[in-house]
Amino acid sequence: MASKPVPEVTEIEAVYGLEGAAEATNRYQKLAATFKEKFGHYPEAFARAPGRVNLIGEHIDYEGYGVLPMAIRQDTIVAIRKGGDNLTISHLDPDKYPTVSFGTDPAQAVDTANHTWANYFLSAYKGVFDHLRAKGSLAPLPVGLQVMVQGTVPQGSGLSSSSAIVCSSSLAIAKALSVAHTLTKGEVADFTCIAERHVGVTSGGMDQAISIMAMPGVAMLVEFNPVQASEVQLPSGATFVIANSLTVSKKAETADKRYNLRVVECRLAAMVLAVALGKPAAEAVNIITLKEVEPLIIAKFGPGAEAQAQAVHELLHKDVYMPDEVESLLGKQLSSIYEGNASAQRVLRVVGPEGFRLRDRALHVYSEAGRVYAFRNVCESNATTEEKLAALGKLMDASHSSCAGLYECSCDELDRLVELARKAGALGARLTGAGWGGCTVSLVRDDDAPKFIAAIREQYFMPLVQQGVVQEADLAECLFASKPSSGAAIMQLKLATGGAGSAPVSHPIETAA
Repeated sequence: MASKPVPEVTEIEAVYGLEGAAEATNRYQKLAATFKEKFGHYPEAFARAPGRVNLIGEHIDYEGYGVLPMAIRQDTIVAIRKGGDNLTISHLDPDKYPTVSFGTDPAQAVDTANHTWANYFLSAYKGVFDHLRAKGSLAPLPVGLQVMVQGTVPQGSGLSSSSAIVCSSSLAIAKALSVAHTLTKGEVADFTCIAERHVGVTSGGMDQAISIMAMPGVAMLVEFNPVQASEVQLPSGATFVIANSLTVSKKAETADKRYNLRVVECRLAAMVLAVALGKPAAEAVNIITLKEVEPLIIAKFGPGAEAQAQAVHELLHKDVYMPDEVESLLGKQLSSIYEGNASAQRVLRVVGPEGFRLRDRALHVYSEAGRVYAFRNVCESNATTEEKLAALGKLMDASHSSCAGLYECSCDELDRLVELARKAGALGARLTGAGWGGCTVSLVRDDDAPKFIAAIREQYFMPLVQQGVVQEADLAECLFASKPSSGAAIMQLKLATGGAGSAPVSHPIETAA
């Protein structure tokens, strides 16, 4: 899977299926026509990348553990052509996403202090050049690029809109620079993960990996170092229903107090655990992830999730760790340990009396990692379909409990959606994505899905419609059932476009001179 090239597609049905082809064709036609209105030419190529829903395995990818997501039908499309002297990044909705221009130097820094939506494209641009240099390839000369973006992945929803734009932008850039054919899916998944960190979030790799490597009809067990993906066939007779809490999780803007803080806490937990397990502090400070501590736990407590939990309970106290206590245990200043790590340094500057909850974070990571493989094992077992669905639901419920209680990445709205989902007949429900807002995912029998969606719509969303938070016409994008969808692709399409009142004219997407 990881060694395969990124597909270049000429037929829209190959990505969107027969049922989604008409709607997708209209999107591409509108994007191409608007692109021409703005830049005077049609785009040379499109690239698209889907959002994702993580079925289980939250906040553990950056700790080195596997996760189990699937791609959804919502995606981000990037239209591109070489032209002009700058990187001109526009959007089909310019009122919400104003056009932004950058220079073409791939070494330029991303201004994280003044976040703009176009920073994600610039991160992708830097990522393509960084990767080519790192693999020893001759990088092309930087050129001006004209770009227009359109997306259907809701922002801040926990469905990975940020990775969808970074992945689709990276493929579009690689195609425009004539290097896409040299890249494998695994390479793109790896370098887009690194690239997205330019916006100031310590991404773990799951979002980019599933966006690039997803396959229709199956979920994927995604593992890291190196990135690899294997298919997981989900039981028949059930679907996953996604509900957007409409509480926006601004991952980049709030990272220092939330996402990046959790990354720091996990590493500190790993280092402190290692010292408690007998590793010299001078060596322990080089540990990055909790997974690296596993051999030490196995040597003293044995293998498995129960042994990991025992080690954490015995060796990490339940109270808050303050920076001075951690520094005393490690024999080194935290600012020195994180020298050169800008995101961690920002966390250290703003950490307050809440300190670091090392025991809770480690307990979540180790238990959630075990649930991922338990989920995969249930899917591959010889149990009956009903037994499988019941077991998967229990794992999802346990995951949400851990995310809310131990990792503290839920919020009132997500907890309410989960509660309503269970009362409405879900076999299991949990938050999905980084949390602190965004979406829930519920496992629902196919036959129950229509009445389940109707119940959640009435009980959660209609009060928000009455309050003016959301329009009733938009609810179909806030609450929907989804089967696993296709991964990222470069789209070389022949589209029918025409001016108002004129007959559509078929034309190929323009090729560079």
